[in-house]
Amino acid sequence: MEEGYQELQESEKWEIRPGGKYYVTRNGSSMIAFCIGDELKSYSYKVVASHSDSPTFKLKENAEVEIREKYTQLNTEGYGGMLCATWFDRPLSIAGRAVVKSNEKYVTKLVNIDKDLVLIPSMAIHMNREVNDGYAYNKQIDMLPLFGGSACKPGNLKKMIAEELEVEESEICGTDLYLYNRMMPTKWGANEEYISCPQLDDLECAYTSLKGFLKGRDKNTVNVFSCFDNEEVGSGTKQGAGSTFLYDVLYRVNLALGKEEEDYYRAVASSFMLSCDNAHAVHPNHPDKTDKNNCVYMNEGIVVKSHAGQKYTSDGVSIAVFRDICRKAGVPLQFFANRSDMEGGSTLGNIAMSQVSMNAIDIGLPQLAMHSAYETAGVKDCCYMMKAVEAFFNASIRV
Repeated sequence: MEEGYQELQESEKWEIRPGGKYYVTRNGSSMIAFCIGDELKSYSYKVVASHSDSPTFKLKENAEVEIREKYTQLNTEGYGGMLCATWFDRPLSIAGRAVVKSNEKYVTKLVNIDKDLVLIPSMAIHMNREVNDGYAYNKQIDMLPLFGGSACKPGNLKKMIAEELEVEESEICGTDLYLYNRMMPTKWGANEEYISCPQLDDLECAYTSLKGFLKGRDKNTVNVFSCFDNEEVGSGTKQGAGSTFLYDVLYRVNLALGKEEEDYYRAVASSFMLSCDNAHAVHPNHPDKTDKNNCVYMNEGIVVKSHAGQKYTSDGVSIAVFRDICRKAGVPLQFFANRSDMEGGSTLGNIAMSQVSMNAIDIGLPQLAMHSAYETAGVKDCCYMMKAVEAFFNASIRV
């Protein structure tokens, strides 16, 4: 990597040293990177966590569906809780991975059909006069993308993927393929204060926390950047925040540094995590949907999320620590809590705590249209998060 990080394999013995920089992936979709301090006598971990996935549609194994020999649709199923209406009438394509058999070995290859390939057409209002009064979208009927016309024959999709990968169709043994939105990002507003693009939740936090991590350094800690897959479907996979991935990496770091088991548990007890996942900004058309005192706005700073039912990890201790870090860094904070009569969402912080328990706070960046195919956030907030995460990794925190 350009930043000097060395890749480690989970299936191999780790050789690491103080001052070293390393990263490890699981499933090709989750990553943990860590930077080891030079002076690890009594040490701790400082961790940032985000997630890499967003709501979309996954192609089923037998994906092509013919309609009266005139159309070919792709058979999909929903991944995560998306806003279905936002996926209609916009250019989409397919990306993911394929497993290819080569010389008696299975090799994973990334796939991206880099063109406007499919589209989910709306039904005309003349055929559904009540659609603007509320409509329950059926994912098996309403949400299937159109792939081609009468000239499109069964097998065309696999042929296209094989051509993209420059392999024989018979060599493709498995796939994980998803729809993605092809609309380009844009900066807009009276003063160009907003950005809109797909997957701001949670790639905005993943990107900004990574940038802050790369600038941070502390000789007495192991700085850790973690980005997990499958948060949108519960984090319960081998590569999710609920898996042993974070525990496995932190524990193996301790062992590879020649530390004892007791050192590991002492380090974790002294550690701190920033769980970074975006938050709901006040909607200009529906300000009543948020708590009137604990609500947040784009371009006004990082959001600290709290919940009495413990859906978020934030508490008085972690808020106090993070508030001081941001004060010294000159980063503004906002505070979010759900209306007491409305159920809110959850995130990966508490799920990760089931495997590795440490002091933690849930933070994020304010945005509109969460889980839309095209989301909106504030330009300034990206800079705030990078600055705060850098300050976090440079700070001396002993719990």
